[in-house]
Amino acid sequence: MKKPGRNDECWCGSGKKYKKCHIDFDERMEEIEAQGHQIPDHSLLKTKEQIEKIKESAKINIAVLDYVAEHIRAGISTAEIDRWVHDITVRMGGIPAPLNYEGFPKSVCTSINDEVCHGIPSEDIILKDGDIVNVDVSTNLNGYFSDSSRMFCIGEVSAEKEALVDAAKQALQEGLKEVKPWKFLGDMGNAVNEYVKSCGYSVVREVGGHGIGLEFHEDPWVSYVTEPNTGMLMVPGLMFTIEPMINMGKAPIYTDEKNGWTIYTKDGLPSAQWEIQVLVTEDGYEIITY
Repeated sequence: MKKPGRNDECWCGSGKKYKKCHIDFDERMEEIEAQGHQIPDHSLLKTKEQIEKIKESAKINIAVLDYVAEHIRAGISTAEIDRWVHDITVRMGGIPAPLNYEGFPKSVCTSINDEVCHGIPSEDIILKDGDIVNVDVSTNLNGYFSDSSRMFCIGEVSAEKEALVDAAKQALQEGLKEVKPWKFLGDMGNAVNEYVKSCGYSVVREVGGHGIGLEFHEDPWVSYVTEPNTGMLMVPGLMFTIEPMINMGKAPIYTDEKNGWTIYTKDGLPSAQWEIQVLVTEDGYEIITY
């Protein structure tokens, strides 16, 4: 970490002198780093002004998913969901963050049944009774990013699929309980994995969460197959997604060779995922998107 002088303005943008603001905070992080742990760079810690602008982005993201929740049903194409997401986001002043991101062709990811993530909307893909689908929405508002996803059960789904969807949501909650300042991301990931294993399911290893706010994807990468007391130190101002992908069967996955994006379970069994964006605070966490 690059630190200012004691009498210089603090790096956090508060306008206070460093010695009266974050000097004790930085010294505590340095002590933890000296013990062999990973600490976040100052650039990853969001200021109050940045947090407020990210929250404005999040209002769009939440509104879009609320609209999807009200209108999704059997018989519509995933391309229709893509149009909803694009039109509402633009109308509210934002830009769909996935659109053209590293070549992704659509404004939202729609992942059905054995699709783990990055499902590409299409006029040819029609939702039907019994499907479970993840709709993953991400928003850029004036350079500030938000990201969350929800699962939807279409019509009457099997008891097995419904249980998987419920377990995926609860796994996120179990991880959230461990989001505390001066603990480690590994604590959160381990809580997710232990819960998932207790349900008889598995957690995808290769794909995880990420830092977010000033970029669509920032450090840290967030794994859900970790050990306690490992991973990046969580401190106030750190913002990231919690989005474990839970497979009904085994953990192995593969990527569609034709489109280069969509990830499937290797055994063909269903997968489920919920995603939220969280901010580490002085006394715990704040949910930014859901």
